Amino acid sequence: MKVRTEFYSRLKEIVDACVIELSLPQNATVNDLFEQLKRRDPELRDFDKSVLFGIGVEFVDRNHELKDGDTVAIMPPVQGG
Repeated sequence: MKVRTEFYSRLKEIVDACVIELSLPQNATVNDLFEQLKRRDPELRDFDKSVLFGIGVEFVDRNHELKDGDTVAIMPPVQGG
């Protein structure tokens, strides 16, 4: 299946793109997606414990099962001051 991944803030600098489309096996989860991305761009491991994942207008956890055509937003935690 194809999944579109959108990156925000520092993460888009790391992957050198705002959007990447990936192929994943059926029944893949958000965690499977992020593991594939970390193999592609190992610097993403620095954000392993802190990134947020969203599909549509909802945040999802790493066990969320993806569907063909999903768009997953991956963003670092918001920092304020």
